[in-house]
Amino acid sequence: MHIVRFVSPLTGVDAVGVDDGEDVIELPGITTIGELLRLSSGELRERCAAADGTRHPSGSVSRLAPVDGQMEVWAAGVTYRRSREARVLESERAADVYELVYDAERPELFFKSVAWKVSGDGDRIAVRADSEIDVPEPELGLVLNAAGEIVGYTVVDDVSSRTIEGVNPLYLPQAKIYLGACAVGPAIRPAWEVEDPYALDITLTIGRAGETVWDGKASTSQLNRRLDDLAGYLFRADAFPDGAVLATGTCLVPDLPFTLQDGDTVTIGISEIGILTTTVVRGLEAMR
Repeated sequence: MHIVRFVSPLTGVDAVGVDDGEDVIELPGITTIGELLRLSSGELRERCAAADGTRHPSGSVSRLAPVDGQMEVWAAGVTYRRSREARVLESERAADVYELVYDAERPELFFKSVAWKVSGDGDRIAVRADSEIDVPEPELGLVLNAAGEIVGYTVVDDVSSRTIEGVNPLYLPQAKIYLGACAVGPAIRPAWEVEDPYALDITLTIGRAGETVWDGKASTSQLNRRLDDLAGYLFRADAFPDGAVLATGTCLVPDLPFTLQDGDTVTIGISEIGILTTTVVRGLEAMR
Protein backbone atom coordinates (compact mmCIF):
# COMPACT_ATOMS: atom_id res chain seq x y z
CA MET A 1 0.00 0.00 0.00
CA HIS A 2 1.05 3.57 -0.70
CA ILE A 3 -0.56 6.81 0.40
CA VAL A 4 -0.86 9.10 -2.61
CA ARG A 5 -1.77 12.70 -3.31
CA PHE A 6 -3.25 13.01 -6.79
CA VAL A 7 -5.54 14.90 -9.11
CA SER A 8 -8.93 13.21 -9.27
CA PRO A 9 -9.69 12.27 -12.89
CA LEU A 10 -13.39 12.82 -12.13
CA THR A 11 -13.31 16.27 -10.53
CA GLY A 12 -9.89 17.68 -11.40
CA VAL A 13 -9.43 18.47 -7.70
CA ASP A 14 -6.48 17.42 -5.54
CA ALA A 15 -7.31 14.36 -3.45
CA VAL A 16 -5.67 11.87 -1.08
CA GLY A 17 -6.04 8.11 -1.22
CA VAL A 18 -4.35 4.75 -0.86
CA ASP A 19 -2.95 2.81 -3.81
CA ASP A 20 -3.30 -0.95 -3.40
CA GLY A 21 -1.47 -1.68 -6.65
CA GLU A 22 -4.62 -1.87 -8.75
CA ASP A 23 -6.76 1.06 -7.65
CA VAL A 24 -6.33 4.36 -5.91
CA ILE A 25 -9.07 4.55 -3.28
CA GLU A 26 -9.97 8.00 -2.02
CA LEU A 27 -9.98 8.62 1.74
CA PRO A 28 -13.36 10.15 2.62
CA GLY A 29 -13.09 13.29 4.73
CA ILE A 30 -9.38 13.74 3.98
CA THR A 31 -8.46 16.31 1.36
CA THR A 32 -4.76 16.89 2.14
CA ILE A 33 -1.76 14.94 3.38
CA GLY A 34 -1.50 17.54 6.15
CA GLU A 35 -4.95 16.58 7.45
CA LEU A 36 -3.94 12.94 7.48
CA LEU A 37 -0.79 13.75 9.46
CA ARG A 38 -2.81 15.41 12.21
CA LEU A 39 -3.92 11.90 13.19
CA SER A 40 -2.04 9.62 15.55
CA SER A 41 -0.18 6.68 14.05
CA GLY A 42 -2.94 4.29 15.12
CA GLU A 43 -5.72 6.48 13.76
CA LEU A 44 -3.89 6.95 10.47
CA ARG A 45 -3.47 3.22 10.07
CA GLU A 46 -7.15 2.60 10.78
CA ARG A 47 -8.20 5.30 8.33
CA CYS A 48 -6.06 3.81 5.55
CA ALA A 49 -7.32 0.28 6.23
CA ALA A 50 -10.92 1.47 6.06
CA ALA A 51 -10.56 3.45 2.83
CA ASP A 52 -13.83 3.08 0.92
CA GLY A 53 -14.10 6.18 -1.24
CA THR A 54 -14.20 6.55 -5.01
CA ARG A 55 -11.90 4.14 -6.82
CA HIS A 56 -9.66 5.06 -9.75
CA PRO A 57 -7.42 2.68 -11.71
CA SER A 58 -3.87 3.29 -10.49
CA GLY A 59 -2.64 4.23 -13.95
CA SER A 60 -5.38 6.82 -14.47
CA VAL A 61 -4.39 9.35 -11.81
CA SER A 62 -1.84 12.13 -11.99
CA ARG A 63 0.26 11.94 -8.84
CA LEU A 64 1.43 14.99 -6.94
CA ALA A 65 4.25 15.42 -4.45
CA PRO A 66 2.97 14.02 -1.09
CA VAL A 67 3.60 17.36 0.64
CA ASP A 68 0.97 20.07 1.09
CA GLY A 69 -0.73 22.48 3.48
CA GLN A 70 1.53 23.71 6.26
CA MET A 71 3.91 20.77 5.88
CA GLU A 72 7.63 21.48 5.77
CA VAL A 73 10.57 19.49 4.45
CA TRP A 74 13.70 19.36 6.62
CA ALA A 75 16.94 17.47 6.12
CA ALA A 76 19.76 15.92 8.11
CA GLY A 77 23.35 16.28 6.99
CA VAL A 78 26.54 14.24 7.28
CA THR A 79 24.75 11.10 8.47
CA TYR A 80 26.68 8.70 6.22
CA ARG A 81 30.45 8.27 5.95
CA ARG A 82 30.27 8.98 2.21
CA SER A 83 28.56 12.30 2.88
CA ARG A 84 31.19 13.24 5.45
CA GLU A 85 33.99 12.42 3.00
CA ALA A 86 32.36 14.48 0.23
CA ARG A 87 31.78 17.50 2.46
CA VAL A 88 35.37 17.41 3.74
CA LEU A 89 36.72 17.13 0.19
CA GLU A 90 34.70 20.05 -1.19
CA SER A 91 35.19 22.39 1.78
CA GLU A 92 37.83 25.03 1.24
CA ARG A 93 38.23 26.30 4.81
CA ALA A 94 36.14 24.34 7.29
CA ALA A 95 36.57 20.61 6.68
CA ASP A 96 36.75 19.92 10.40
CA VAL A 97 33.14 21.11 10.83
CA TYR A 98 31.92 18.07 8.93
CA GLU A 99 34.25 15.71 10.76
CA LEU A 100 32.93 16.94 14.10
CA VAL A 101 29.22 16.78 13.30
CA TYR A 102 29.44 13.20 11.99
CA ASP A 103 30.31 11.89 15.46
CA ALA A 104 28.52 14.53 17.56
CA GLU A 105 25.54 13.66 19.74
CA ARG A 106 23.44 16.41 18.15
CA PRO A 107 22.79 15.89 14.42
CA GLU A 108 22.90 18.56 11.76
CA LEU A 109 19.33 19.49 10.81
CA PHE A 110 18.35 22.22 8.39
CA PHE A 111 15.20 23.56 6.78
CA LYS A 112 14.81 22.48 3.16
CA SER A 113 11.48 23.60 1.70
CA VAL A 114 7.92 24.76 2.23
CA ALA A 115 5.25 22.57 0.67
CA TRP A 116 4.42 24.70 -2.36
CA LYS A 117 8.00 24.65 -3.65
CA VAL A 118 8.38 20.85 -3.59
CA SER A 119 8.63 19.05 -6.94
CA GLY A 120 7.04 15.65 -7.45
CA ASP A 121 7.67 12.61 -9.62
CA GLY A 122 7.91 13.62 -13.27
CA ASP A 123 8.48 17.29 -12.41
CA ARG A 124 11.53 19.50 -12.84
CA ILE A 125 14.33 20.20 -10.39
CA ALA A 126 16.79 23.06 -10.80
CA VAL A 127 20.47 23.85 -10.39
CA ARG A 128 21.51 27.40 -9.61
CA ALA A 129 22.85 29.59 -12.41
CA ASP A 130 25.54 30.94 -10.08
CA SER A 131 26.98 27.54 -9.18
CA GLU A 132 29.42 25.36 -11.10
CA ILE A 133 29.09 22.00 -9.31
CA ASP A 134 25.58 20.78 -8.49
CA VAL A 135 24.43 17.30 -7.54
CA PRO A 136 21.33 15.34 -6.54
CA GLU A 137 21.36 13.82 -3.08
CA PRO A 138 19.11 10.73 -2.83
CA GLU A 139 17.70 10.30 0.66
CA LEU A 140 15.20 8.26 2.64
CA GLY A 141 12.52 10.66 3.84
CA LEU A 142 10.73 10.16 7.17
CA VAL A 143 7.08 11.16 7.08
CA LEU A 144 6.26 12.49 10.54
CA ASN A 145 2.83 13.25 11.93
CA ALA A 146 2.04 16.25 14.13
CA ALA A 147 3.10 14.27 17.20
CA GLY A 148 6.51 13.48 15.71
CA GLU A 149 5.78 9.79 15.09
CA ILE A 150 7.33 8.12 12.04
CA VAL A 151 4.20 7.11 10.12
CA GLY A 152 5.71 6.59 6.68
CA TYR A 153 8.65 6.80 4.32
CA THR A 154 9.19 8.49 1.00
CA VAL A 155 11.97 9.36 -1.47
CA VAL A 156 13.66 12.78 -1.28
CA ASP A 157 16.13 14.51 -3.59
CA ASP A 158 18.05 17.15 -1.64
CA VAL A 159 19.50 18.98 -4.65
CA SER A 160 22.66 20.84 -3.61
CA SER A 161 25.27 23.31 -4.86
CA ARG A 162 28.64 21.87 -3.89
CA THR A 163 30.29 25.04 -5.17
CA ILE A 164 28.48 27.36 -2.78
CA GLU A 165 28.55 25.13 0.30
CA GLY A 166 32.22 24.37 -0.30
CA VAL A 167 33.22 28.02 -0.07
CA ASN A 168 31.77 28.43 3.42
CA PRO A 169 29.43 26.24 5.52
CA LEU A 170 27.45 29.38 6.42
CA TYR A 171 26.33 29.47 2.79
CA LEU A 172 24.40 26.22 3.35
CA PRO A 173 20.93 27.85 2.96
CA GLN A 174 21.91 29.25 -0.44
CA ALA A 175 23.34 25.89 -1.47
CA LYS A 176 20.26 23.99 -0.35
CA ILE A 177 17.18 26.22 -0.35
CA TYR A 178 15.95 27.68 -3.64
CA LEU A 179 13.20 27.06 -6.16
CA GLY A 180 13.67 23.59 -7.63
CA ALA A 181 16.04 22.28 -4.97
CA CYS A 182 13.68 19.74 -3.40
CA ALA A 183 11.78 16.80 -4.84
CA VAL A 184 9.65 14.32 -2.86
CA GLY A 185 7.63 11.33 -3.96
CA PRO A 186 6.16 9.55 -5.67
CA ALA A 187 4.10 8.49 -2.63
CA ILE A 188 4.28 7.56 1.05
CA ARG A 189 4.86 3.96 2.13
CA PRO A 190 3.24 3.43 5.54
CA ALA A 191 5.77 2.74 8.27
CA TRP A 192 3.88 -0.33 9.48
CA GLU A 193 4.50 -2.03 6.11
CA VAL A 194 8.30 -1.56 6.19
CA GLU A 195 9.85 -4.31 8.32
CA ASP A 196 13.37 -2.86 8.54
CA PRO A 197 14.06 0.73 7.42
CA TYR A 198 17.78 0.11 8.05
CA ALA A 199 17.93 -2.47 5.24
CA LEU A 200 16.72 -0.51 2.23
CA ASP A 201 18.71 -0.28 -1.00
CA ILE A 202 19.12 3.21 -2.46
CA THR A 203 20.01 3.73 -6.12
CA LEU A 204 20.82 6.84 -8.13
CA THR A 205 20.98 7.01 -11.93
CA ILE A 206 21.72 10.17 -13.90
CA GLY A 207 20.92 10.13 -17.60
CA ARG A 208 22.16 12.54 -20.26
CA ALA A 209 21.28 12.50 -23.95
CA GLY A 210 20.08 8.91 -23.71
CA GLU A 211 23.19 7.66 -21.88
CA THR A 212 23.82 6.88 -18.21
CA VAL A 213 26.55 9.27 -17.04
CA TRP A 214 26.54 8.28 -13.37
CA ASP A 215 24.97 5.57 -11.26
CA GLY A 216 25.49 4.15 -7.81
CA LYS A 217 23.98 1.99 -5.11
CA ALA A 218 24.09 2.11 -1.32
CA SER A 219 21.99 1.08 1.67
CA THR A 220 20.37 2.64 4.72
CA SER A 221 22.36 0.08 6.72
CA GLN A 222 25.26 2.54 6.40
CA LEU A 223 23.36 5.27 8.27
CA ASN A 224 25.26 6.62 11.27
CA ARG A 225 22.11 7.82 13.08
CA ARG A 226 18.90 6.34 14.47
CA LEU A 227 15.81 7.46 12.58
CA ASP A 228 13.79 8.08 15.73
CA ASP A 229 16.69 10.10 17.11
CA LEU A 230 16.68 12.40 14.07
CA ALA A 231 12.91 12.85 14.36
CA GLY A 232 13.22 13.53 18.07
CA TYR A 233 15.72 16.34 17.54
CA LEU A 234 13.48 17.94 14.90
CA PHE A 235 10.49 17.99 17.25
CA ARG A 236 12.51 18.84 20.36
CA ALA A 237 11.77 22.58 20.17
CA ASP A 238 9.48 23.01 17.16
CA ALA A 239 5.89 22.27 16.13
CA PHE A 240 4.52 20.93 12.85
CA PRO A 241 0.70 20.98 12.94
CA ASP A 242 0.45 19.36 9.49
CA GLY A 243 3.42 17.07 9.98
CA ALA A 244 6.75 17.15 8.17
CA VAL A 245 9.10 15.22 5.94
CA LEU A 246 12.65 14.76 7.25
CA ALA A 247 15.29 13.66 4.73
CA THR A 248 17.85 11.52 6.54
CA GLY A 249 21.04 12.30 4.62
CA THR A 250 22.71 10.96 1.51
CA CYS A 251 25.03 8.02 0.95
CA LEU A 252 25.47 8.57 -2.81
CA VAL A 253 27.48 11.60 -3.93
CA PRO A 254 29.09 11.76 -7.40
CA ASP A 255 32.83 12.41 -7.30
CA LEU A 256 34.12 15.88 -8.12
CA PRO A 257 34.02 17.50 -10.63
CA PHE A 258 30.78 15.82 -11.75
CA THR A 259 27.85 18.21 -12.05
CA LEU A 260 24.26 18.08 -13.19
CA GLN A 261 23.48 19.70 -16.53
CA ASP A 262 20.36 21.14 -18.08
CA GLY A 263 18.25 18.30 -19.48
CA ASP A 264 19.67 15.55 -17.27
CA THR A 265 17.28 12.94 -15.88
CA VAL A 266 17.67 11.98 -12.23
CA THR A 267 16.17 8.69 -11.04
CA ILE A 268 16.26 7.75 -7.36
CA GLY A 269 14.97 4.40 -6.16
CA ILE A 270 14.55 3.11 -2.63
CA SER A 271 13.51 -0.51 -2.22
CA GLU A 272 10.01 -0.95 -0.74
CA ILE A 273 9.42 2.82 -0.96
CA GLY A 274 9.35 3.91 -4.60
CA ILE A 275 11.10 5.53 -7.57
CA LEU A 276 11.36 9.31 -8.00
CA THR A 277 12.27 10.66 -11.45
CA THR A 278 12.85 14.32 -12.31
CA THR A 279 14.39 16.41 -15.10
CA VAL A 280 17.03 19.08 -14.52
CA VAL A 281 16.75 22.72 -15.63
CA ARG A 282 19.29 25.46 -15.02
CA GLY A 283 18.43 28.77 -13.39
CA LEU A 284 15.42 30.45 -11.86
CA GLU A 285 13.68 31.49 -15.07
CA ALA A 286 13.73 27.95 -16.45
CA MET A 287 12.29 26.65 -13.18
CA ARG A 288 9.49 29.19 -13.15
